[in-house]
Amino acid sequence: MAAAPALLSLSPAVSRHPRLLFSRCPSPRHLRLAPPAATPSPGGSPGPGVFLSPRALSQLDELASFRYEHAFPHGLLTVRALSRGPDDDAVAEALVRLLASSFSETVRWAPAQRYAQLLAFVIRRYLHDRRGLAPHAAVLVGFYRPATDAGDATGDEGDDEGGEDGEGEDEGETACTAEVSFDAVGAPGAPPTPTPPLDFPYICNMTVKTPLRRRGIGKQLLKACEDLVIKMNAKRRVYLHCRMIDQVPFNMYRKTGYNIVQTDSILVWLSLQKRKYLMSKELPQASVVSEPSTKDFDDNILTS
Repeated sequence: MAAAPALLSLSPAVSRHPRLLFSRCPSPRHLRLAPPAATPSPGGSPGPGVFLSPRALSQLDELASFRYEHAFPHGLLTVRALSRGPDDDAVAEALVRLLASSFSETVRWAPAQRYAQLLAFVIRRYLHDRRGLAPHAAVLVGFYRPATDAGDATGDEGDDEGGEDGEGEDEGETACTAEVSFDAVGAPGAPPTPTPPLDFPYICNMTVKTPLRRRGIGKQLLKACEDLVIKMNAKRRVYLHCRMIDQVPFNMYRKTGYNIVQTDSILVWLSLQKRKYLMSKELPQASVVSEPSTKDFDDNILTS
């Protein structure tokens, strides 16, 4: 995720991946696994022995019911939270492939192919960890259905069959993903510098499948993250990272209201990472409403 020891030797430090927050390599002592209920119930709720406050139970219900939809002229995007239950295991595997593909595009060096299985293992364990932290964190997954020849962007076709890669008949193609933490409990174990306040919402690991980029999906995925933060009744100030070299996503963040809070020290180059901005935005009290837009955006990896 031959030369595996070279990757495993990075375990004492933050991953060198400049955009994905796999904070540690797959050593069990470095993975903050799900709470004591080892196996979630089929509905995705915690298993026996886990006590949740009324607020936490309400937040779990909010996560389970969360849906964000946006109709483009070219198709329909639906974003929801990845559940903790086994029903979403196939979708989680699709996200493993999506994130692994994103990693390979980012590092751009030939030997990376030799680490494919280990990389998939690292991502799989990481997603398992994050799914277990609900309602303190959520992994969002977006599904895309192209418009039919008749111009129907809703994609309601009764004879559709569930596809491979975790793409169900009612949802469409797995198109994008992002991660949102809502408080200190759900915050990544080792967020990149500049470090955001752990008790505020934090968006990371946003990516869009390569063939679906430059269609505005990234912007709507960001709006879905913000909408979920509001619905979860979390603090309204949201943080994210953006690499300084990623000018197109940086411009998009600025246009959607994010401002630079802090900039990486130039010494970060010594750790073989790109310099990043820490950015934040104060969300409104009302829910985010999807706005029709046909403007293209570069949906390359949007956060550090």
